[in-house]
Amino acid sequence: MKAMFTNLLALATFLMATHSGLAARPTQPNILHIHADDHRPDGLRALGNPLLVTPNLDAIVEQGMTFTRCYTMGSMSGAVCQPSRTMMLTGRSWKRIPGAPGAAAEADDPATFLPRVIAAAGYQTFHMGKTGNGFPTGTREFEINVVDDARGRPPENDRAHCCQRLADRTIEFLKSRKADQVDKPFYAYLAPPVPHDPRSAEPRFHDLYDADKIPLSPAFLPLHPFNNGEMTVRDEKLAPWPRTPEDTKRQNAEYYACVTGLDHHVGRIIAHLKQTGEWENTIVVVSGDNGLSMGDHGLFGKQNLYEFGGMHVPLVIAGPGVTHGKSDALVYLMDLFPTFAGLADAEIPIGVEGKTILPILTGKETKVREVLYTAYKNCQRSVRDDRWKLIRYPLVDRTQLFDLNSDPLELTNLADRPEHAAKVAELTARLAEEMTSFADNAPLEVANPKPAKWSPPATARNRARRG
Repeated sequence: MKAMFTNLLALATFLMATHSGLAARPTQPNILHIHADDHRPDGLRALGNPLLVTPNLDAIVEQGMTFTRCYTMGSMSGAVCQPSRTMMLTGRSWKRIPGAPGAAAEADDPATFLPRVIAAAGYQTFHMGKTGNGFPTGTREFEINVVDDARGRPPENDRAHCCQRLADRTIEFLKSRKADQVDKPFYAYLAPPVPHDPRSAEPRFHDLYDADKIPLSPAFLPLHPFNNGEMTVRDEKLAPWPRTPEDTKRQNAEYYACVTGLDHHVGRIIAHLKQTGEWENTIVVVSGDNGLSMGDHGLFGKQNLYEFGGMHVPLVIAGPGVTHGKSDALVYLMDLFPTFAGLADAEIPIGVEGKTILPILTGKETKVREVLYTAYKNCQRSVRDDRWKLIRYPLVDRTQLFDLNSDPLELTNLADRPEHAAKVAELTARLAEEMTSFADNAPLEVANPKPAKWSPPATARNRARRG
């Protein structure tokens, strides 16, 4: 009973602190955000992949709230991570982030970026990780900003040990706070460059995965059945055409090794927080900037709108006051901006479009929106609700409709079946509404669509095999 009373008291104190403008600084939680690169939404054992060895991150899943329907909104380039990270650190949608055509003048003000907003609430801010294809203008606003892309570095700083360096420097930061008697809470944004290619981890983690024993996804295809508008982008050239089982299994084994390496070194950070007594007042967030196809639907990149493709990402939040379990709420990564601001009791700038998910984390609400829209360049648009998903390819006049309840891997396109014509019309209209609300003026139909049939060019096919 005493332990139960202590837990309830801690929860009540935390909730008052995070929802009251009068909260005293010591009750503000630390925020530890691990934001991986190209991390699929099923990219942990506890998120649905039994092949993965991820005990430390699995423990976060078991202790916290998993958002099974979290997405980045869209991208105007093949480097999906760039607008994704920018949306997250500005709270703005893809057409209104700094530099986008619909951006307001205040979007470029660093004072409206998340690190500055959190710092203004009394936090010490720390960032370590990638800058390439990120949001360097935003990450420069962290009080401590450590760059480590593992690109062009000497052998002692090779890619295989990037997660070790991430943990080393983060633990150094945490120790320095103790040494300097820093009494502020911290906001640490850790952005490891994995499991993005080149997929190199320490040998001990590669040794855990035998490519020959990795089964192919039921969604594996040798070739995507039509031209989605971005068939030969860089990511798609990392595998041969047609896709082969052998190469696909090898790439997945390497991917898994990188995830396991990240898990191991995140565990070191968590262990340090527990040893120093800071874990009990830390909100930990695990997420990814975008997904990755890895052979599903004949694709390898993130330049598509399938559920296990480009925009669907993992999101797990754990810590004091957070309800345990799963949420099927439709959320965006940009929702983390007002959520973190709410945790920090910080003021939210004008122009932030993300919606706080604190009411879901505390069990007060179950959803923040009815539908969710995603986009890629001018060639792909999608909208989904709790059950149905429509993907529109205007440049080739193709439409896909999936019943995600019965077909979560999107294996059966229902769009051309007469009995689903009304649902296609309904979702197409809703898609147009969402596009308008987010300043997206790309057409859903074009005057002269291109042929949908596609086959890989010989030069691209040969280049992929050589790579």
